[in-house]
Amino acid sequence: MDISSLIDSLHPLEIKVLTAFGANPSGSVLNTEQLVAATALEPSQLSMAIEWLLAKSLLVIDKETVTPVVSLTSIGEQYYAKQLPIEEVLEAARNAAGTGQRLTIQDLQSKEGLDSSDVSKAVGRLKKEGVLLIVQGGCIESTGRPSPTAERVRALLQQVHEGHHELETLSEADRQIIQDYAVKRGNAKEPFRVDDRVARSFTLAPTGVTATDHLMKQGVAEEVSQLSPELLKDGSWRTKRFRKYTISLRAPRIATGKKHPYREFLDQVKTKLVSMGFQEMRGSLVETEFWNMDALFMPQFHPARDIHDVYFVKEPTHATRIAEPFLTNVMKAHQDGGKTGSTGWKYAFNAERAKRLVLRSQGTAVSARTLASAPAVPGKYFSIARRFRYDQVYATHATDFFQVEGIVLGEDINFRTLLGLLNLFAREVAQAKEVKFLPAYFPFTEPSVEMHVRHPRLGWMELGGAGLFRPEVTLPLGVNVPVIAWGLGLDRMAMVALGIHDIRELFTDNLELIRTTRGSF
Repeated sequence: MDISSLIDSLHPLEIKVLTAFGANPSGSVLNTEQLVAATALEPSQLSMAIEWLLAKSLLVIDKETVTPVVSLTSIGEQYYAKQLPIEEVLEAARNAAGTGQRLTIQDLQSKEGLDSSDVSKAVGRLKKEGVLLIVQGGCIESTGRPSPTAERVRALLQQVHEGHHELETLSEADRQIIQDYAVKRGNAKEPFRVDDRVARSFTLAPTGVTATDHLMKQGVAEEVSQLSPELLKDGSWRTKRFRKYTISLRAPRIATGKKHPYREFLDQVKTKLVSMGFQEMRGSLVETEFWNMDALFMPQFHPARDIHDVYFVKEPTHATRIAEPFLTNVMKAHQDGGKTGSTGWKYAFNAERAKRLVLRSQGTAVSARTLASAPAVPGKYFSIARRFRYDQVYATHATDFFQVEGIVLGEDINFRTLLGLLNLFAREVAQAKEVKFLPAYFPFTEPSVEMHVRHPRLGWMELGGAGLFRPEVTLPLGVNVPVIAWGLGLDRMAMVALGIHDIRELFTDNLELIRTTRGSF
């Protein structure tokens, strides 16, 4: 690029920086503060111009220094105006000693403005200094000694409040206290912040010297980017410098949105099921225990009712009512079988407990509501249901996940129909090549089966369970024909269909939010 073309390509901000160097003796070195004064640019404008000139090799960095600087956080400002937690703990211990009262850590934690981490850190520091003692019964006693830490932190708060301080100018002991009480990752509630202040000085590169000399000799006319009627009328356009446009530059790239692979897989599953003649079922995420468990012939003393497997709603805790005759029919089925031909579970059914609200723990609750809504016979229904289970969150599990549920009603429905349908799902939806079925148990189906498929790298894996709904489920809900039901883990089906080795490959953005299924029905 010749010098004229180079000058034409410069932005007005870049020209101001170069002329600042040209106004100084040859080979001069200017730092950021000097450039701000010479160019009268805002710091952000100057920063952009410098980065552009560095990228064009017109400017080089002569020297760069990094200085740790201490400042107060918003928490530090509050501590400066009031008291530090260590000061509050020390004052409470001294007051208790003066009045003869017993002071425990629980008493301190219940004090307004102090949380458990503040108390633990303060007590630990004061105990180490010999200012406090932990005596029998977990009580705290003051020894009457002063706390060097509390005094130095208070002094540092006063000192830093007056203005930022370079860390290296403080004593070794003060630097250690600053480090102990400075904001760190995972602990933002601290009074001090240590930031690196970068100071740089710059000088012209050889090409920059040539460009600057050219600018100083030729001068720079005022640059405009648009030709206005006023410029044409008074002829002032002749003395203006118009910004040039480079038509060879590529247009800005527009990044279009794209569906997440998992969302795309869910849409494909829905499309396939609809094309097979299934109708979609929908239901609420907040469900009563009645539809989530009772209507599925799960006794109220079943282990799945335990608090460790279901999330209960805090407010409101119960629904106002359960629709009849379903509540009465299901109650009789649980107690003595009712008109189902079963002996039931032989216990006193609690109708009030059935109204308790929970987060839906199984998509089969949607199927139960559909059965109670007078579905078409014959009929085929499906639901892509989000479920919630009390579970430890880690790389392959979360507290909520998705499952595809379905029911098929008809006079001629039987277990062979179910196996054929599951085999079709495995091959069409999960793209599985090998399928096998194993006997299983579920409270609301009999007979029941688990479906397993072979993954080329993961081997055999369970996709879900299925079976024929028991009469104790269908008859109380008003359905008098056989019903087959199935629930398959969509996340595992996605692993098989997309050919991924680990579920983490599918959810690389946020492993904590991976929705994976347990493979249960």
